[in-house]
Amino acid sequence: MGLFNFLTHEIAIDLGTANILIVHNDKVVVDEPSIVAIDRRTDKVIAVGKRAMMMHEKTHSNIKTIRPLKDGVIADFNAAESMIREMIKLIHGNKKFLFPPSYKMVICIPSGITEVEKRAVRDSAEQAGAKEVKLIHEPMAAAIGIGIDVEEPQGNMIIDIGGGTTEIAVIALSGIVCDQSIRVAGDEFTLDIVDYMRRQHNMLIGERSAENIKIQIGSALPELDNPPADYPVNGRDLMTGIPKQIVVSYSEIAHAIDKSISKIEEAILKALETTPPELAADIYRTGLYLTGGGALLHGLDKRISQKTKLPVFVAEDPLRAVARGTGIALKNMDKFTFLM
Repeated sequence: MGLFNFLTHEIAIDLGTANILIVHNDKVVVDEPSIVAIDRRTDKVIAVGKRAMMMHEKTHSNIKTIRPLKDGVIADFNAAESMIREMIKLIHGNKKFLFPPSYKMVICIPSGITEVEKRAVRDSAEQAGAKEVKLIHEPMAAAIGIGIDVEEPQGNMIIDIGGGTTEIAVIALSGIVCDQSIRVAGDEFTLDIVDYMRRQHNMLIGERSAENIKIQIGSALPELDNPPADYPVNGRDLMTGIPKQIVVSYSEIAHAIDKSISKIEEAILKALETTPPELAADIYRTGLYLTGGGALLHGLDKRISQKTKLPVFVAEDPLRAVARGTGIALKNMDKFTFLM
């Protein structure tokens, strides 16, 4: 049995649209963008994660970069499998094994996922070397990751704004009582910024530039108490075709992503409407918890609080909350009955 355990590695994976995080031995050992670069001639993987991201939108005809996950689910099965396999290799660095290890995995998935999409995640993991695969819903993992006791008969509302999906769920007694999963999240904000720059400034920018704008000065409110400094943006002038630089402010970006944030607010209100009254009473006391990369937008907590008239708390290190929760679920596989 000891030898068997030695050959089995336990890993928890937060399979995000924007980033993949892998937890091994209670530590986040891999935190990379969910992207893979492939040689078109040989179909071989050239790079994954950060290295592939540096190539994104800069490739020539022999190299293509693929983001295998779209809206929180696998859109390109082969690329997803290659990416998961390469990411797992990063755990051990260049360490060589006499026998290839088998893996026991807990993988995080959106709550609005279909059975077919679940099957795709399982199959990709098994192809990448998993012996046993358990799935956990994102809001549940996020709740565990921020230290909420999900087994208690107390209602907690989690809002997880990721890259592809926003998951809103009320959790009590180890289960999701009601949830809303919408495909409006970080990626949508990025596209809004690209669109805004084209319409407002006649300037074409790439996804990576828009992502940087969102990270640096992304805001949910047009007026902030301590605003970030204006940000210089480089792109191509659509009138002349010549590269140029302009400076944008956080209030412009707040205006650009306003419609998408309104959709998230509507989904939160819908989830609150369907919450049973006793759990609604708990939520009034405990407030709402924000996790995921979207939680880092300046002023988002304040805006949601104004809309719902409830206290809103941003989790500590919101980007890793889901990964931490998935790691805890991995250690308590026998105890947690909600793992699929």
